[in-house]
Amino acid sequence: MPSLFTRIIQGEIPAYKVAENEKFLAFLDISPLAKGHTLVIPKQEIDYIFDLDSDLHKELWDFARKVSHGIRKAVPCKRIGIAVIGLEVAHAHIHLIPINQVSDMNFARPKLSFPAEEMKSVAEAIRDQVQL
Repeated sequence: MPSLFTRIIQGEIPAYKVAENEKFLAFLDISPLAKGHTLVIPKQEIDYIFDLDSDLHKELWDFARKVSHGIRKAVPCKRIGIAVIGLEVAHAHIHLIPINQVSDMNFARPKLSFPAEEMKSVAEAIRDQVQL
């Protein structure tokens, strides 16, 4: 059965996309820790990030770096925090989270919810700043 993220890639589930190329997709997390919290995934369904072949692994991080620059320009913050947990969805992914303090990266905190229009607006603002 395809992962939740594969279903997003295939267009079965909608997402607030911020960047995409032939190998990778970045989209807003629907249960974010902060406004602009973005997930970066390979389009190839691989469960564990360290199971990516070396070239794909490097390319994923390069893509994530470019997306992070776009987030930082679009969402006021001190840094973009990075997390790779890999337990929530059986599909390798990187969390890019706008942060102002270390506690902003606490995944035990209650998740935020934003109206659809605000999610669309944030996704568009980031998309406009990402340079692939």
